[in-house]
Amino acid sequence: MTSFLFALLAGLGVHLILSRDADSNGVLADRLAQIAQTPRRLMTEAGLDDVSPAQFGGASLIVGLGAAAVGAMVFGTGLSSMLIGAIAATVPAASWRNRRARRREVALDAWPRMIDELRVLTGAAGRPIPQALIEVGLRGPEELRPAFVAAQREWALTTDFGRTTKVLKERLADPTADVILETLVVAVEVGGDLETRLGALAEDRRQDEIDRKDAAAKQSGAKFARLFVIIVPAGMALAGLSVGDGASAYGTVTGQLLVSAGIALIVVCWIWASRIMRLPQPIRVFDR
Repeated sequence: MTSFLFALLAGLGVHLILSRDADSNGVLADRLAQIAQTPRRLMTEAGLDDVSPAQFGGASLIVGLGAAAVGAMVFGTGLSSMLIGAIAATVPAASWRNRRARRREVALDAWPRMIDELRVLTGAAGRPIPQALIEVGLRGPEELRPAFVAAQREWALTTDFGRTTKVLKERLADPTADVILETLVVAVEVGGDLETRLGALAEDRRQDEIDRKDAAAKQSGAKFARLFVIIVPAGMALAGLSVGDGASAYGTVTGQLLVSAGIALIVVCWIWASRIMRLPQPIRVFDR
């Protein structure tokens, strides 16, 4: 009997160990899959559905090589031209981030009006919530329409409102959209006073929009001044080509080190200025 109990406990222990390892492997596999899908997800959020990560990487490489060639013509071949090429290779990614930021600004401006229109369609007009949501989105700003076109296609194929809102969350990647979509999903599944909830949400978004525009207006002068972080050093470097033996001095080891140090300082100052002027962004809570 004792031997049987020991064997039973040993078997249970082995089972728990194997189960834990399987769960760990499953979690690890899910995490790796999420990491692998990150570039595609981010490009989808930016509206670059028709561009693959490989094409995006190729464009970055071409821009970097072109900038490195120009840097070599000015400062000579060396560390400085390589550094210029590496920095320029980030331009497509920076442009992509700016595109996402513009989409977010457009969404912040448009959502209060779209929420009011949604209230009217789901209330007085008596439209079903999925139909009203898609109608409002298709009449919204151009930057948001592709997401609603994809949602309309998903709804037509599945008539599953949960999957339709998931498509919108993935493509819009906007905290306000997440809250609105969760509110609509709850209204579809549970019911409740949707008009009152949407009204309060629209008022909150309007106040947030006013506050953000006020903060952005106060930062406009500082953002313009930030350009001089690049313009002044670049102008001085170009002027140095015509002063004495400046052109040949850039090609020396000391010249390359000094130019590289200057470029690094410009990058640090630019990043620092961008960070201190960055407005706080709302956190996505209902993004899953």
